[in-house]
Amino acid sequence: MPTVDLYGRPGCHLCDDARTHLTALRDELSFTLVEHDIEADDDLHRRYLERIPVVLLDGEHLFDFFVDAAVLRQRLGRVGGA
Repeated sequence: MPTVDLYGRPGCHLCDDARTHLTALRDELSFTLVEHDIEADDDLHRRYLERIPVVLLDGEHLFDFFVDAAVLRQRLGRVGGA
């Protein structure tokens, strides 16, 4: 099963929006969602602070700041959907 990683931090409204979109898409697109709090790791904090939320698919960077459902569907080999 593919893995989608969401890098963000508490109190980030864009991160909350990305989480909401990914959670809604998870059942439809069959992926594992793994969340990472960048404030828990100094390296992640330095790397991602100005870009969050950051979304990766199986380790490959997909999005900064937002989730594009159409692109995620395409990358996972799906077409159509909500």
